[in-house]
Amino acid sequence: MQRVDMDGVFLEVAQIPAPTGAGAALPPLVFLHEGLGSVDMWRDWPASLCAATGRAGIVYSRQGYGRSSPVADVRGAPRRHPDGTRSGRLQPDYMHREALEVLPRLLARWGIERPVLVGHSDGATIALIHAAHHPVAACVAMAPHVMVEDISVQSIDEARRAFESTDLRQRLARYHDDVQAAFWQWNDVWLSPAFRDFDIRDEVRAITAPLLAIQGVDDQYGTMAQVDDLAGAVPHARLLKLAACGHSPHRDQPLAVNQAIAAFLQA
Repeated sequence: MQRVDMDGVFLEVAQIPAPTGAGAALPPLVFLHEGLGSVDMWRDWPASLCAATGRAGIVYSRQGYGRSSPVADVRGAPRRHPDGTRSGRLQPDYMHREALEVLPRLLARWGIERPVLVGHSDGATIALIHAAHHPVAACVAMAPHVMVEDISVQSIDEARRAFESTDLRQRLARYHDDVQAAFWQWNDVWLSPAFRDFDIRDEVRAITAPLLAIQGVDDQYGTMAQVDDLAGAVPHARLLKLAACGHSPHRDQPLAVNQAIAAFLQA
């Protein structure tokens, strides 16, 4: 584990070596976590996917998550500071900022020109936005959000109530140095009226790289419309719809997901 200094913002990073020498020459997997995710919350799945695909991997926590730099006054007015840090609430364009400002700088720091992006939930949306504007070797989007559905807002509101009244706060605190910042920056922006207009279905039409979209049939944060609309915008996209699977395909169906991604990258 290491912390990368991005002009005053320290991001938690874990690097996974390629399992074979030949794999070191392949574009690495860059893992982009969910709205409440972090390096630790991926658990051992990134390493298992790297082993299944024969590639190296890089996992990082976005600002305010995991062991990365915190976000001050997370429920206050948004502000960006001269030293590169930010404070206050996330704005509805936060995934665009991550995809088009932060991620390109990180990839340049690592000397990666065409990564394989592997994103989950918010991270999948960030991967899609980046792939629509920058060259990538391939893109894997698990449970992406290409627009906002009522089911998403309802489940995120339920998460708010659970954070306030159950042990969810304590469970998340194992993975985040500042659990308050991690939760509220995600929850507040998703429940804001302005975010209901978030929609990248036209934007992703620009994706030319190979694309695999994975969705669980029982996903409580989105319906099949997410990946079906994505496939309508990107006709060459491959879809994997998994039964007995919720919002986290890599946790609910890890073997099926690893096999699908490995086959996709070999095609």
